[in-house]
Amino acid sequence: MEFTINQIAGMLNGTVRGDGAHKINMLGKIQDAKRGQVTFLSNPKYEQYIYTTQASAVIVKRDFQARKEITTTLILVDDPYSSFTVLLEEYHRVISFQKIGVEEPSFIGKNVSVGKNIYRGAFSYIGENVMVGENVKIYPHVYIGDHVRIGDNSILHSGVKLYAGSKVGKNCLIHSGTVIGSDGFGFAPQEDGSYKTIPQLGNVIIEDNVTIGANTVIDCATLYGDSTVLRKGVKLDNLIQIAHNVEVGKNTVIAAQTGISGSTKIGEGSVLGGQVGIAGHLVLANNTSIGAQAGLGKSIKEEGAKIIGSPAFDVKEYYKAYAVFKNLPALKDRLRELENKMRQLNGSLESQIEKMEEGE
Repeated sequence: MEFTINQIAGMLNGTVRGDGAHKINMLGKIQDAKRGQVTFLSNPKYEQYIYTTQASAVIVKRDFQARKEITTTLILVDDPYSSFTVLLEEYHRVISFQKIGVEEPSFIGKNVSVGKNIYRGAFSYIGENVMVGENVKIYPHVYIGDHVRIGDNSILHSGVKLYAGSKVGKNCLIHSGTVIGSDGFGFAPQEDGSYKTIPQLGNVIIEDNVTIGANTVIDCATLYGDSTVLRKGVKLDNLIQIAHNVEVGKNTVIAAQTGISGSTKIGEGSVLGGQVGIAGHLVLANNTSIGAQAGLGKSIKEEGAKIIGSPAFDVKEYYKAYAVFKNLPALKDRLRELENKMRQLNGSLESQIEKMEEGE
C-alpha cells in the first residue's frame, strides 16, 4: 500500500497541516513509527510522543492544539481512532486481496461456477455444484463440499471446512480451523442405555459481512430445509461452539469459548462475553449483554438486559448479591460474636432468675 498524505486525508475527509506530498506505505504506533508510516493520536496520555515521533503523518482531532513544535505532518479529522480504523481496513483489504490465481495441486469438481479474480491455494478442494463469487480467496487446505455457495469478496483462511450445502455471504472472513456445517449433537437414548445417532440433514447460512474466528464450529440444522443462521454483521471470536438450529441476530458480537445450545435464538445487537454458556431452546431479546462466564438457563424477554453470573441474572442485582457474598467471612465472624454474647446474656438472665426464685 502506498498513498500520499493528501490521498489519505481525502479518504478520511481530513485536512492536511504540513507537507501532504510525502508517501505513506505502512501504519505504525505513535511511539515507535518511522518515516513512511502514518499513525494516530487519540488518547491524551500518548500526546508526549507526537513531539518526538518519526512518523511522516499523524492523524489527530481537528481541535488539537500543540504545546511544542511538531515536525511531522498532521491530518485533522473528527475522530482519530475511527479514522485510523478505516486505514487499517484499507490496508487489510489490499493485503488480503492481492493474491490471484490457482496453485497446484488443487481439486475442483463438476458444475462449479467461479467468479473473476479468485485465488485457490494449493491442496484446496472444491466439490460439485459449487458457486464461488468474484474476488473470493480460498487459502491452502480449505475444503468446500458439494452445493456450497460463497459470496463476493469473502476470504477462507487455511484449513477452513465448509460441509455440503453451506452458504456464505458477501464480504465474510473465516479464519483457520473453522468448521461450518458439521453434525449437530443429536442422539436418541435407547432402552439398553446406548444412544442412536440422529441424522443431521439441514445446513448453515452465513449472511453478509460476518467474521468468524479460528477453530470455531457451527453445526448444521437437524432437518432438511432448516438452517443454523448467522445474520448480517455477526462477529465471532475464536473457539466458539454454535449448535444446530441456532439463530444469531445481526450485528451480534460473541467472545471466545462461548457455547450456544441447540435451537436458541440470540437477538440482534447482543454482546456475549467469553466463556458464556447458554442452554437450548431459549430466546434472547435484542441488545442483550451477557457478562463473561455467565450460565444462562432461561429466556430474556427485556430488550437491553444486562446479566451476569451462573445462573445468570440482572447485573445490578448480581453486584448487590456479590457485595454480600464477598463479606460472608466477616459476617460469619460477627454472627459468632453475637451468638457468644447471646449465650452470655442468657446465662446471666438464667442466673438472675434462679436468684429471684431462691429469694421467694
